[in-house]
Amino acid sequence: MRRVVLVPGDGIGPEITDATMKVIEALGVEIDWQIVEAGAKTMEEYGRPLSPKFFPLAWECGVVLRGPISSPLEKGRRSVNTIIKERLNLYASVRFAKSIPGVESLRDDVDMVIVRENTEGIYVGFEREAAQGVVESIKLTTESASRRIARFAFELASKTGRKKVTALHKANVLKMGDGLFVSTVENVSKGYTGLEFEEMLIDSACRQMVMDPKSFDVVVAQNLYGDIVTDLVAGLVGGLALMPAANIGNDIAVFEAAHGPELEIAGKGIANPSGLMLSAAWMLEHIGFQEAGERMKNAVYATLAEKEFLTPDMGGNSDTERFTRAVIDAL
Repeated sequence: MRRVVLVPGDGIGPEITDATMKVIEALGVEIDWQIVEAGAKTMEEYGRPLSPKFFPLAWECGVVLRGPISSPLEKGRRSVNTIIKERLNLYASVRFAKSIPGVESLRDDVDMVIVRENTEGIYVGFEREAAQGVVESIKLTTESASRRIARFAFELASKTGRKKVTALHKANVLKMGDGLFVSTVENVSKGYTGLEFEEMLIDSACRQMVMDPKSFDVVVAQNLYGDIVTDLVAGLVGGLALMPAANIGNDIAVFEAAHGPELEIAGKGIANPSGLMLSAAWMLEHIGFQEAGERMKNAVYATLAEKEFLTPDMGGNSDTERFTRAVIDAL
């Protein structure tokens, strides 16, 4: 039996993690869930939004399934998600964006993977007040981290049968930092002769992703750029709730919902568990249950395509429980 850390989180997190666990149970996969609380209640109890037992358990088990967690907004407090990625050295954020047959979306020809460098760049949140009314936000770029994420992107493309890797940057303005990133990715590309490499300015890429998303396959980017294009592409395929997500390091992987805790609908029973279910299906494949993961993914896709059990965020009038039952039936 495989041990997996489960973080229900807060907001709609407990509802969608419970739904996801029911589908995995129906598959007959035996998981020894190590449940760790996080969010507002944990903040009240420990003075931090994440239980202190999380990190030891995460390292011990090597795999985590995580619901959305609220981050405190107080000055001086960093995002919970950023802390998790930093402490566990989860250097690669990976999101799959795919048009799902039968699901209403802006485009029906999206099929790309966005690989985002997690450990540096401006989005890690290193800031300081240089003077009153003046804040410096630090963007750090290193050759070592750029090489590591480039190799991850090319290895992923190679293993999954994809054909091209596109590096996003703004080196026409940020000639040193972004220039270092894109030149490092290009150097790594020379070791993968079977894969096409291209580099593209981030603004041009955003336009191209809307107009011709099928021209992208695997996209690799620094932290902030990757975060922005992930949301852009999510808008093309029907929303973040339809995108499986994971943050991956050398010895550990955290599979998660790509969206936030959606506090406004928490407890109403109408949360959409699709994204977390798809992430969990990917997790099953990662830990060796390839067939079960494929069955779970296909069952979610079939339920979405059927449309009868869609939650309100997707234009339906069903609820979390009925959607979950429909996925289990589709297995």
